[in-house]
Amino acid sequence: MQGQHADPPARTRRTRRPRGHPVRLRHHHQPPARLRPKSESRPPRPERGAPPVSPPDAHPGPVLTADWAPVATPAGEFRLAPVHPERDLAMISRWMNDPVVAAFWELAGDESVTARHLAPQLDGDSHSTPCLGVLSGTPMSYWELYRADIDRLARHYPARPHDMGVHLLIGDGRHRGRGTGTTLLRAVTGLVLDHIPLCTRVVAEPDLRNVPSVSAFLSAGYRFSAEIELPEKRAALMIRDRAHRTRP
Repeated sequence: MQGQHADPPARTRRTRRPRGHPVRLRHHHQPPARLRPKSESRPPRPERGAPPVSPPDAHPGPVLTADWAPVATPAGEFRLAPVHPERDLAMISRWMNDPVVAAFWELAGDESVTARHLAPQLDGDSHSTPCLGVLSGTPMSYWELYRADIDRLARHYPARPHDMGVHLLIGDGRHRGRGTGTTLLRAVTGLVLDHIPLCTRVVAEPDLRNVPSVSAFLSAGYRFSAEIELPEKRAALMIRDRAHRTRP
């Protein structure tokens, strides 16, 4: 299951997506040890000069000095860990070269391709945070949490201050098509809402043709809000409202 991500300013422009929709959830750089809000799909690229929805002096997003605590899920204990390129680059690059992932993220190639994708998110002044998803002690997914209200995505929907966005990809194929993506998406959305009090909504924009991805968001408690035309795709705007969150 792959998800999409909203691209930071320095990302290379994507080409048109191929037809068809392999199973994935996809749908947006800070210091390696800090977690800042930002499957298999790829997000739109933020444009320079785009007016933010939040006040001009707003900080790009909350910053945590440590990893968020792990959570119990039906699939096992899950946690998000900020990406450390020196440790994680080879693994993430391998995932990006999986044909199922590459069809939507379009980051196939040697490790330098993945490194260029990660670098803008790790420069300390980004509204997007790359993370590994670790399930039962094993890294198996890649996530990007981003401030949707100050991303280019905000040009395409009625954003609210501190809206958060999510992109994800399941790197380990053994976890695809088994509902794991939905389970983890539900867990990550809960973590965002728990740790970012100012955030009232989490949004995503999977490719409209990616039926498995859209279905996963729906199963995780997101609602279909609208079809939106992005430069890279026609997307389904999915929204998870804090008010609709249910605790176990």
